[in-house]
Amino acid sequence: MLQSIEGIYKNGIIELAEKPTSVEESQVIVTFLETKSAPKTDQMMYFGMFAGSNQSTEEDFQIAEFVADTDDNLDWS
Repeated sequence: MLQSIEGIYKNGIIELAEKPTSVEESQVIVTFLETKSAPKTDQMMYFGMFAGSNQSTEEDFQIAEFVADTDDNLDWS
């Protein structure tokens, strides 16, 4: 009986997603699928990366707004 089980090859080890049924020992054929790499970008964050059920409001942005610290001895003019 042939079985197909998904797995991942990493650092010389194959990790199966599930245990094969009714198999104690068997020959195998491993086929490496073409991996789709994520597009390379210099951007570290992207829209929706931290999306959840709570959406930001205008008030959240006002709370987070940067206000110059007069004690930092920097010229904010």
